[in-house]
Amino acid sequence: MLFGCLWTGLAWATNVVFISPGTETDGYWRSYVRVMQSAAATTGMTLTVLHSDRDTRKLLAMARETLQGSVRPDYLLFSNELNVAPEILRLSQGSGVKLFAVNNTFTADQLRILGDLPSRYPDFIGSLVGNDEEGGYLTAKRLISLAAPVAEGATLEMLAFSGTNTTPVSLYREMGMRRALAEHPEVHLRQIVLSGWRRDRALEQARVLLNRYPDIRLIWSANEQMAFGAMDALRERGGQPGRDILFSAINGTALSLQAQLDGRLSVVATGHFTLGGWAMILLHRYDTAQRQTHKQAGSRVIQVLHLVERQDAPRFLEATMHEHYRLDVQAFNVSATGEDSPFSLKNMLPRAHPSAR
Repeated sequence: MLFGCLWTGLAWATNVVFISPGTETDGYWRSYVRVMQSAAATTGMTLTVLHSDRDTRKLLAMARETLQGSVRPDYLLFSNELNVAPEILRLSQGSGVKLFAVNNTFTADQLRILGDLPSRYPDFIGSLVGNDEEGGYLTAKRLISLAAPVAEGATLEMLAFSGTNTTPVSLYREMGMRRALAEHPEVHLRQIVLSGWRRDRALEQARVLLNRYPDIRLIWSANEQMAFGAMDALRERGGQPGRDILFSAINGTALSLQAQLDGRLSVVATGHFTLGGWAMILLHRYDTAQRQTHKQAGSRVIQVLHLVERQDAPRFLEATMHEHYRLDVQAFNVSATGEDSPFSLKNMLPRAHPSAR
């Protein structure tokens, strides 16, 4: 087994397994893992990544092998996509492996059912999530601001593409979008659909929706793939993204940044792909300072999502080519916020990078 060979050979290092809910070829998860690898190199931890390809059964089989196999890591990092967290907790009992949730943590309903996590599941040591509600709000707010003003009494029609109704990240981004809409009664949200984060699904849905609502001028998407799917549908109708309909997306891959520079994407927010790296920093901090005291790492929210200003897009695009980011091991001791925060992507660029500040 690969796990055994790797961990036995590096028994001196702290071993972390991350079960990615996505695919190895997905641009977002590829960047996500590279930041984790940078953090592992910074901290001296050993990282093994398993890709579950958005297959819940495969993810749980990987978790079972990791937690109940003959050779086990020190830590298992996982995301509560499709509500898998309770089953991972169950599988972990008696394993001795510490659990840490990233990106998506337990929902309120899950916590009500599970009860007191620290007492029932002491090996669950904490979670780290991003400012997803704020990301949804900021992208929707900026998207609305870029639209041409409407006459008094007229409406601006919008569609929204969300991920799933079981993933906290998706739900929070949608909440943020709705908060922005509440501030703009002139915007009429015609329909919101669940596209499962997929371009092909969003394409199918957008074909129907653009026929149903021919006056759509804004499309908000919870990730880039769904935005690109809706763009594909618009182009099939002879429309031009960025001219006939304005689009927003959350994800700062090279595809999104180039689309912003080309004018196809009007609004982009990024930075959340660094969460796994920051989780590694937190685990290192726990492993070196808190493990012996049995103090939990805690449930944390960090401000990683920021809007990409168009003039900054070339700088971020260049950074995606190398994906060497600096992670400050003291970041969780710093109280700065916004772009001064160590969690801001601008402050993670290598010092030698011409855009590093």
